[in-house]
Amino acid sequence: MTPVLVVNSGSSSFKYQLIDMDAETVLASGLVERIGEGTGRATHTVPAPAGGEATYTDATYTREQPIADHTAGFAVMLEAFAQDGPSLDDSPPIAVGHRVVHGGARFFEPTPVTPLVEINIDELSVLAPLHNPANLAGIAAARKAFPDVPHVAVFDTAFHQSLPPAAYTYAIDAELAASHRIRRYGFHGTSHKFVSETAAAHVGRPLDQLRQIVFHLGNGASVTAVDGGRSVETSMGLTPLEGLVMGTRSGDVDPAVLFHLSRRAGMSIDDLDTLLNKRSGLQGLAGVSDMRDIEAGVERGDAAAALAFDVYIHRLRAYAGAYLAQLGGVDVISFTAGVGENSARVRAAAVETLGFAGVELDPQRNQARERGVRRISTDDSGVVVLVVPTNEELEIARQTLAVARA
Repeated sequence: MTPVLVVNSGSSSFKYQLIDMDAETVLASGLVERIGEGTGRATHTVPAPAGGEATYTDATYTREQPIADHTAGFAVMLEAFAQDGPSLDDSPPIAVGHRVVHGGARFFEPTPVTPLVEINIDELSVLAPLHNPANLAGIAAARKAFPDVPHVAVFDTAFHQSLPPAAYTYAIDAELAASHRIRRYGFHGTSHKFVSETAAAHVGRPLDQLRQIVFHLGNGASVTAVDGGRSVETSMGLTPLEGLVMGTRSGDVDPAVLFHLSRRAGMSIDDLDTLLNKRSGLQGLAGVSDMRDIEAGVERGDAAAALAFDVYIHRLRAYAGAYLAQLGGVDVISFTAGVGENSARVRAAAVETLGFAGVELDPQRNQARERGVRRISTDDSGVVVLVVPTNEELEIARQTLAVARA
């Protein structure tokens, strides 16, 4: 057994998975939340035995107690492993992998955590003030809990370091952009890498011979053009705000809208930040941020929900067309994440106008609610369209193990 612990840390919570990399199976997973609040909450889940009797189910254990900080949170996690299993004494992790949101232009591969790396992650917090400090808190707590194993930082932005200058450069004053590190970085890179590689394996063709478009559609959403296994264009930019319509984020908007709202509505910088990140997207258009609620509204004839859905799809099609042009055609289109994996309506609408490019969706395959990687295009379609469940934790574990063994 080769256990790797994966940690995804937020400001008041962290998720974890212990993965056996020999079989690439989850041994346990959990969530520690409400850190720093009056009463914290921790859930720890041990999956049912593989191949066990049908009556076996996952076992979930819950604890509620004060959790002062991330270090205390890791103590609660270790207690859960000790009491509920699997025992870390019997199967200690050989490495710990950490999701870090922003690596700027400094980190383009998984990197062993050192004091210098921590300093760099902290300095990059100016580009991700809500994420990098939280990621660092998790790293510090994990290094105290597991001081004798390597810790590896895996960056959301790393996969997009292959973007060409024409794709990552904004057309603003060059000296100003350079002095403040303003460029497109892209996000969801771990997911886009995992999905594009899984898609290549599924269709049985070499990754370096495929032109792919990957739609990562969750509450946060992005799309990436992948040419030969390399990201060459992506929708998110300096921050995760740019690009597609999302649950609460606007995606692309004319920058002059902000000047207009500042002058005419008296909105401050913080007001505008809140508007675009928390009061826009599906939430701003229809009052709900979940695509399931939007689709339910469409079904009952809600005009706001119908408009929100149409705007969402319009943006997906716009990016699909742009990336078809950038790639010079496409071999595989994949949908992943919560909306991409579960909404047949979104998938069908997104590719409905792509017949000119060789896309032919199979309605029955698209509607089928199956698990795992599956083809939803017809056998005769010139472009293979897939649903590929993402697994960012497994991808982080794979990259962490590769570094630990190097």
